[in-house]
Amino acid sequence: QVHLVESGGGSVQAGESLRLSCAASGSQFSFRTHCVGWFRQRPGKKREGVAAIDVDYNTPYADAVEGRFTISTDGAKNIMYLDMTDLKPEDTAMYYCAATPLEDTTLSTMLKDDAYLYWGRGMQVTVAA
Repeated sequence: QVHLVESGGGSVQAGESLRLSCAASGSQFSFRTHCVGWFRQRPGKKREGVAAIDVDYNTPYADAVEGRFTISTDGAKNIMYLDMTDLKPEDTAMYYCAATPLEDTTLSTMLKDDAYLYWGRGMQVTVAA
């Protein structure tokens, strides 16, 4: 079992930056054996993949955030991050971190939510115009 807890959400103005964190725990968890990702659900929209990272440092990003968001991990602390810059009102959403065993993902599925087994509870990010 893997337990994920997000932190760092909140309200910002357009153009500002925010760092989201996700602390992972569980005897079976390691960034060497799990793919991890960030997802979001905007109002009235389906949940979508934002960014993901695996042990080979493959880091796919959604087109909408490419160049503005950066995913990273700290293996010593078992924390993953999402650094978000130049935030836009359309980035307003519930943000979730997720993890799944490496063997359950491929490069083509890393941004697909049905590929992930473990989920955090989510946190709100609101970007005002």
